[in-house]
Amino acid sequence: RTPPELAAHLVHTADLQGDIDGRDVIDLGCGTGMLALGAALRGPRAVVGVDIDPAPLATARANERRVGSTSAVSWVRADATREPLGPDGDVTVVMNPPFGAQSGSEHADRAFLETTARIADVSYSIHNADSADFVESFAADNAGEVTHAFRAEFELPRQFEFHDEDTQVLDVEVFRIEWSG
Repeated sequence: RTPPELAAHLVHTADLQGDIDGRDVIDLGCGTGMLALGAALRGPRAVVGVDIDPAPLATARANERRVGSTSAVSWVRADATREPLGPDGDVTVVMNPPFGAQSGSEHADRAFLETTARIADVSYSIHNADSADFVESFAADNAGEVTHAFRAEFELPRQFEFHDEDTQVLDVEVFRIEWSG
């Protein structure tokens, strides 16, 4: 779950860059819809939230009713690492992909970036701190360029057996990438 403060900062930054209003916004791996719903409040042409897990999608739908967003959101149950749709026009992807920091799942975010490179002309994504070399290299190899980055804190509640504490604060980086592929 993307912390509300971080989601608000990411969406506000995207809006200030002109990357939401009048555009199609896709939230890959949307979970409970925090980024998609934030974007829906900023005047996009359309918003699509994609997640493979039906439980968070049900929560996202309930959250949409509570938020009363100005733009409807389409919630799609699909694998976000497989091109879920062929959007037409200006597309912004917002995402908080799996970090892939655990042994055996390094760079799990790569598959999300691969999908993004195919469908978006701009994206905003949250990654583990110190991922700049990986993200910049991936972008350069896939007709993209990191234009902005900022550091943030990400409070993660305990959800896996390898977590030792009830909450953990992670240092993360948010990257804006322009794709020309």
